[in-house]
Amino acid sequence: MASMSLLLVWFLLFAGEMMSMGNSFHKGHMIMEEEELLGLFEVMGALLEDPYWAQAHPQPCTDTPWPGVECEVSSNPLMFHVTKIHIGPELVSPLSPCKPSAHLSQSLLKLKYIKTLSIFNCFITSPVTRPKTIFGPFSYLEHLALENNPSLFGEIPTSLGDIASLRVLSLSQNSLQGNIPSQIGGLVSLEQLDLSYNNLSGQIPKEIGGLKSMTILDLSCNAIEGILPYSLGQLQLLQKLDLHSNKLRGTIPDIGNLKRLVLLDLSHNFISGPINETFSSLELLEYLLIDDNPIKGEIPHFIGKLRKLKSVSLSECELTGPIPYFFSTLKNLTAISLGDNNLSGSVPPNLGSLPNLDQLNISHNKLSGVLQLPYDFMQKLGRRLDLRGNNELCISDQPKMNLSSYLEIPSCLNMRQRNDNYFAGGPLEDHSGIKPSWYDSNPSSCSSWSNDLQVILFTLVLNLVI
Repeated sequence: MASMSLLLVWFLLFAGEMMSMGNSFHKGHMIMEEEELLGLFEVMGALLEDPYWAQAHPQPCTDTPWPGVECEVSSNPLMFHVTKIHIGPELVSPLSPCKPSAHLSQSLLKLKYIKTLSIFNCFITSPVTRPKTIFGPFSYLEHLALENNPSLFGEIPTSLGDIASLRVLSLSQNSLQGNIPSQIGGLVSLEQLDLSYNNLSGQIPKEIGGLKSMTILDLSCNAIEGILPYSLGQLQLLQKLDLHSNKLRGTIPDIGNLKRLVLLDLSHNFISGPINETFSSLELLEYLLIDDNPIKGEIPHFIGKLRKLKSVSLSECELTGPIPYFFSTLKNLTAISLGDNNLSGSVPPNLGSLPNLDQLNISHNKLSGVLQLPYDFMQKLGRRLDLRGNNELCISDQPKMNLSSYLEIPSCLNMRQRNDNYFAGGPLEDHSGIKPSWYDSNPSSCSSWSNDLQVILFTLVLNLVI
């Protein structure tokens, strides 16, 4: 009986303690490690314009939360830990919430349980160099994004390669320099790597090919040089490969195993042909952008097998030969750009049968003959149809349809008259100086992040992330 009484007393004491802890939880008084709390105050103090942030948010996980800070509860012992810090203009105002002297505090190392760290549009005026030891051995960090910080300088730390838990690494639109460290191959869980719009140089490390979980790889708008590593062909889960506007040379390696690839952008480099026939196995490819590379030769016939293609751009590739008729079989096409090549022959009239085609650029080639595209098709595209600079191409105008001047190509009647008069015609002069609304006058420029192509790619990235 005595033992039963003792057991009852123990049970009542235990229940009372659990109820007390439960009440503390609901009242927002759960314990948080002092060092971690002070570390959070120091990190935010180094970044934000608000000097009273710590006083206004003494209990950031409970009673005095802030939208950019999130916490989770751990057990044994039961307490809060900071797991997310996000700082961006949308939290405070359209302007940056950061102070002019904002910097990354070493106190980040005190936030041992952080899973997400994202800082956008923060380091704008005063130059900030990343401390060499700022990214220690975080055991839980999954998402690291430092984006659109033009005053963030320095090199990519080799210590990042030790964060085996990292799934997303985005350091785009900063002023980072140096090489991409080979240690990045240690990020065995990495799914997305975005280092675009920086000043990175050197070669693409072959170790990237070991990141088997990678779905997005974006190294565009840097000064990366050398050849494309063959190890890229091992990234079988890759959906987006964007390397545009670098200094890459050599041929494109065999990437036929990238069966899930949706976007391939190698434009504005020094890549040479021929393009490997294994491209024909990229059955999910929707965006093929290889313009401004010395590919040479004819338009590859395997393109006709890529049934999901929506946009193909092969402008300024030194291509020769005719425009293949297989384009008319790619019913999902919305944009074709073949300008500034040496293509010859007639314009396939069945291009006008593509139901979704909204942009067609075949300007500045050696196309000839009478333009046979349907009139309703030409009227629908308007200035998104670019035929200029094909001196032997003419159009047979019908009454009340003066498309000749609109498209800036001669009428066949006028061309015959000029030939009869032995008119020695050179390249047609562009009197208006007006280009189609979709034509980028400086397509290789990486100085603007708001052009139409970037909007398309950004939309695609959002869809892929989901």
